[in-house]
Amino acid sequence: MGIIDSFRLDGKVSIITGCSSGLGPTLASGLAEAGSDLVVCARRESMLKSNAERIAKETRRRVVPVVADVSRESDVSRLVGEAVKEFGRLDVLVNNAGVSFLKPAEEMTGEEWLSVNRVNLDGVFYCSRDAAQVMKKGKRGGSIINIASSYGFSADILFPIVAYHASKAAVINMTRALAVEWAKFGIRVNGIAPGWVRTEMTEITLADKKKRDYIIQHTPMGRVGEASELNGALLLLASDAGRFVTGTTLSVDGGWTAV
Repeated sequence: MGIIDSFRLDGKVSIITGCSSGLGPTLASGLAEAGSDLVVCARRESMLKSNAERIAKETRRRVVPVVADVSRESDVSRLVGEAVKEFGRLDVLVNNAGVSFLKPAEEMTGEEWLSVNRVNLDGVFYCSRDAAQVMKKGKRGGSIINIASSYGFSADILFPIVAYHASKAAVINMTRALAVEWAKFGIRVNGIAPGWVRTEMTEITLADKKKRDYIIQHTPMGRVGEASELNGALLLLASDAGRFVTGTTLSVDGGWTAV
């Protein structure tokens, strides 16, 4: 297999969470363009189905939408079960679903703290655990990719989002732990830590000149990223091109965490 061909995902089946908005639809498109069939999930049904239909039309891959809340174990079990039912296998999981909560730490309630961690941390664990059970049984190995954040490596004065910082840092170390535990089954576990990327979810922040200038000044490449710029890292980690890569979280942040 040539190096270019090794990035292909033909014959593979991928699950990606958080596909109603943000990075999810772009990441899902990248997987499908590389040849993977998809199961996409999110909580917002209309947006999820619209994205699934668009991706299927543009890439000519099968894209199955499943409405699910990754913070609920029963929903995750149903999600993974649907992938096996529809395709009979599972090769790639992308844990992309995530939330944040903007509030000073001293004012945050216990429920607000837990609401972030249920999705960002518990959801990643539930999805990874259930996917690994299928991958282990299939004896083909697989790839699990956790979407962390540059804020999992560093703090920042731009926003008071302590629960987000903490949950993403935990995801980065959970990625290492699961990689070590599941390597013997041929299951690779890696992460991607995006910096500031332009999506509909970051529009409000980037529309604020003071905040946008701060972000650009603190990014050595001097600009905000585009969602599509994550797909190179995604395909490396999902495909055979990265078959000896596990336990790492790759920063795609224009140099933000290098400063």
